[in-house]
Amino acid sequence: MTPRERVYRCLDFATPDRPPQQIWALPIATQKYPEAWVELNRRFPSDFGGPACDPPRSERQRGDQTAIGTYVDAWGCEWTNIQEGVVGEVKRPPLADWAALRDLQPPWETVPQRQHLARVNESCAQSDLFVMVGLGTLFEQMQFLRGTANLFVDIMERPREFFALRDMVHQYNLAVARAWLATDVDGVSQNDDWGTQQALLIPPRLWRELFKPCYAELVQMVRAAGKRFFLHSDGHVFEIYEDLIEIGVDAVNSQLFCMDIEEIGRRHKGRITFWGEVDRQHVLPSPDPQVAREAVRRVARALYDPRGGVIAQCEFGAGANPAAVEAVFDEWQRIAAQGGP
Repeated sequence: MTPRERVYRCLDFATPDRPPQQIWALPIATQKYPEAWVELNRRFPSDFGGPACDPPRSERQRGDQTAIGTYVDAWGCEWTNIQEGVVGEVKRPPLADWAALRDLQPPWETVPQRQHLARVNESCAQSDLFVMVGLGTLFEQMQFLRGTANLFVDIMERPREFFALRDMVHQYNLAVARAWLATDVDGVSQNDDWGTQQALLIPPRLWRELFKPCYAELVQMVRAAGKRFFLHSDGHVFEIYEDLIEIGVDAVNSQLFCMDIEEIGRRHKGRITFWGEVDRQHVLPSPDPQVAREAVRRVARALYDPRGGVIAQCEFGAGANPAAVEAVFDEWQRIAAQGGP
């Protein structure tokens, strides 16, 4: 079974030979543990890949996002980073004053055009991986532009500028998606962190009213093109799982260990694919790999089905112990070989 077939079978609950696997590595981890990173890739190669493409950059972009210093993104947001290998923070949001909205333009120049996508279909045909591309964020990009505190006030007060900004970012994301959907990629993903440790960042009714329609439109476009949609959202997002299933999200990457994993399984197992993950705060930094193995077994007891619905994924990040990451994937392979935890 090829990696591409394995992922499709997992998403379709059509019995893959094992759960697809994917390691998310941050530069800080691969720089700190280069030999371990090579060995992890050798033992647990990813079933996912990206297409060959040289997308255009905006003239507004400057610097390296994961280097110490200043980085300016395509929207003109200035990031400050004090630690090599991770992403910093926006300290001076360009729309702190709504008056600046008059002059803000999306980075339309970064939407891939035909000349940028020329090699994509060829690279998809030559690869047996499930080829996936990432889109820009919605909620997070609004935070970067407006400032987090300002945006939360906007969500409650709902000035007309809030809707103008939301729609501007959303229309840009739709334009990028349209470009990719005209190619042979298998899926697209979008990241937006919606949870705290205990609950959604905003009342669920406001999420459904103000943001759900945007995600629904994007997912509908992706699914209509015959592609698959993956969403990543950190934090406690239990309250919107049902909404994600309703709008057609294929796979969700969320911090399962912030929530009641067993209740997630009781309500949602078999209805959406769980795209990882394993706890980054306590489990992956543990010096005892057995802690990681038990965490995987807990996820498997709640969510695993040999027919599909679970992707073996975790993040090799700043605090991760390479032995714990190795144990995660080794345990998933053991579970698959014996048909369950």
